[in-house]
Amino acid sequence: MHKVFLSNGVYFECASDQTILDAAKNNDLAIEYSCKNGRCGACVSGVLKGVSTTIVAEEFLQTSVSADSVILTCCRAPLSDIWLDIEDLGAIGLLRSLTLPCRIDSLEHLVGNVCRLHLRLPPNSNFRYVPGQYIDLIKGDIRRSYSIANAPREDGVLELHLKRVEDGSMSDYVFNEAKINDLLRFEGPMGTFSYRQDQSRNIVLMATGTGIAPIKALLESFKGCKPDKKIYVVWGDRYKQDLYLELGSEGIDYQFVPVLSRQDTKGYFFGYVQDAVVDLELNLEETTVYACGSADMIDSASKLFFQRGLHRKNFHSDAFVSSN
Repeated sequence: MHKVFLSNGVYFECASDQTILDAAKNNDLAIEYSCKNGRCGACVSGVLKGVSTTIVAEEFLQTSVSADSVILTCCRAPLSDIWLDIEDLGAIGLLRSLTLPCRIDSLEHLVGNVCRLHLRLPPNSNFRYVPGQYIDLIKGDIRRSYSIANAPREDGVLELHLKRVEDGSMSDYVFNEAKINDLLRFEGPMGTFSYRQDQSRNIVLMATGTGIAPIKALLESFKGCKPDKKIYVVWGDRYKQDLYLELGSEGIDYQFVPVLSRQDTKGYFFGYVQDAVVDLELNLEETTVYACGSADMIDSASKLFFQRGLHRKNFHSDAFVSSN
């Protein structure tokens, strides 16, 4: 067993055949993660001291700068005591992942390729999560990850946004077979995408496609306890009709920037979401960014923002990666 030291003084033990992420979870500690298979880059960490070995392919780092000084905690196991330039996330690590039954409470086709699904949980299920997290929806042998699109509600209902995927097993079920009261299962909560208290003056919530789901949950969580910061919501897709949702803003003051990458339309930024954020001319040294969507977008956005002064610890992401 080796010790893993985090930059805020917390440490835990990890075996040489166990990923650092798994060891942290086994010790009721939460460190950044999302996909758990080396593809999204959410769990990237700088190494201050110590050595480790790769036991899962670090696919994300193969398209970025790869060095022993930068690792993915979901892929690495320590070969010595190791010091990492990350912190634990506090109480989120105490949330227990549960596997529960659920029933479809409602189905709504928002546009041609997105369906809004509401799931009804059993009474007294005691399911707890933080806005921004996701669940694995399970039907038989099919398991797919979806972000929860609402802040916790008194009735416990969970909202999911599902995009139609060609030859997708879960997609085919939801769009062609699913009915109200169908019995499913889910496992969760998972992931660490969530709001963080910090000293920044601006919050940028940016998303592509159905990446708006956890952003919507974060916005809802601000009702009644809005952060004392300027909030910007930047949401992009290819065409106007692809922006399938009216976010609403009851009690929340924020600037909404819709972005289209294939259609130049008045009232919309034409280009990519990361360029729309730059166009806001914010001081990125005083900004925290929460980004959700494709891995390519998140990779491009992080590099661009870091070059323009964003602190690495103020970039939080949830990359949607293919299940294939």
